[in-house]
Amino acid sequence: MPFWENDIVTHPKSQVPQVEQVAAWLQAKFGGAVEDLAPLSGGFWSSAFTFRVGLDEFVLRLSELSEGFTIDAAAMRFIGPNLPIPEVLETGEALGLPYAISRRHVGRFVETTEADEGRAVGEALASLLAALRAVPGNDDEGVFWYDSADSGMTWHGWLRAGLIDNPKSRVSGWRGLLAADPRVDRLFAACEQRIEQLLPACPERRDLVHGDLLHQNVLVSEDASTVTAIFSWKCSVRGDFLFDVAWCTFWGDWHPGIAAAGLWQRTLAAPDLVEADLVDASLRHHCYELQIAASHFGWNAWTGDLKELQAVADAAERVLSRGPLPDNRRQT
Repeated sequence: MPFWENDIVTHPKSQVPQVEQVAAWLQAKFGGAVEDLAPLSGGFWSSAFTFRVGLDEFVLRLSELSEGFTIDAAAMRFIGPNLPIPEVLETGEALGLPYAISRRHVGRFVETTEADEGRAVGEALASLLAALRAVPGNDDEGVFWYDSADSGMTWHGWLRAGLIDNPKSRVSGWRGLLAADPRVDRLFAACEQRIEQLLPACPERRDLVHGDLLHQNVLVSEDASTVTAIFSWKCSVRGDFLFDVAWCTFWGDWHPGIAAAGLWQRTLAAPDLVEADLVDASLRHHCYELQIAASHFGWNAWTGDLKELQAVADAAERVLSRGPLPDNRRQT
């Protein structure tokens, strides 16, 4: 069962403790040896703090959603060249919340890169995407690789599920909010219709898909040439590798360094991919960009971020109008 289909909880940061409380807990845990405690800009579902014990640097994360920490720990099995996943050292409960302590990786968020760094960013992200593709999988594996009681959902089913306002989900009640805005409602329906038309072109692959690249989940080196960490595996599934490519290209409108990375052409020319991997690549990629857009209509409506909702709607309209990206493999 995916992590978001559990019982509804309160706002994910409603119980975040103060830095002073975190400091007291860590000092007690490590015998007063904790130094350089500082908050990090955490994700939506968790809050994070860096600290040091001797020469070792760590990250403490606190969240109401312990499932995410369990999935991150399970993802350590994928650690390999160009796939630097932080080691989760300990999980438990502290200060009334589930927590995880992991080793700290340093770098800058890939979203902070500029257009003139596009070549370096492209090489770094292309290496990361190739490393994800290189993780062994098989066609019999479930979409939810981290769930031993996998529901048997297909890749197509997973794509469709992101467009359904499930009342049992933590993120629920958004469809009515979209319906209140005629333009957004029309665009959501147009995305949904085209996705259904494109789904027959999307194979039931079982590549390792991170599912939430960007959004402070990827660190790169100062020169942007190397990925130094990839975090937050709670949205990860087994599916089509082109979904992660679509994630980067769609959100490129927001991030100039990523837009300049040329990941679509880099993927078409990737040496690890053969002709069979890229059958209907343009149609698949187009389908996934639209699914990302439409599912984020719901996300931004649920979070109440109406400005971002309109920005996603603008991007979706451009993608719908543009159609599939060209496949120039015969000319390259």
